[in-house]
Amino acid sequence: MAMQQADIEALIKAAMPDAQVTITALVDDGDHYSATVVSEAFRGKSRVQQHQLVYASLRGRMGGELHALALQTSAP
Repeated sequence: MAMQQADIEALIKAAMPDAQVTITALVDDGDHYSATVVSEAFRGKSRVQQHQLVYASLRGRMGGELHALALQTSAP
């Protein structure tokens, strides 16, 4: 089951309303994307913690509807 780019962005923004999110399809299959997420929520957090916040925002869809998400995260 595939996810749309807009759905991924909406889930991330619902969890981090200030986030600037850019989603790019890596393959045209709805399962492989890259995301750049910039949010104040990341300030003072390690890269692993930042990625965990993004994965948590996807509400369990990683590994199911969404197979792969390459992340670049940072604070503004």
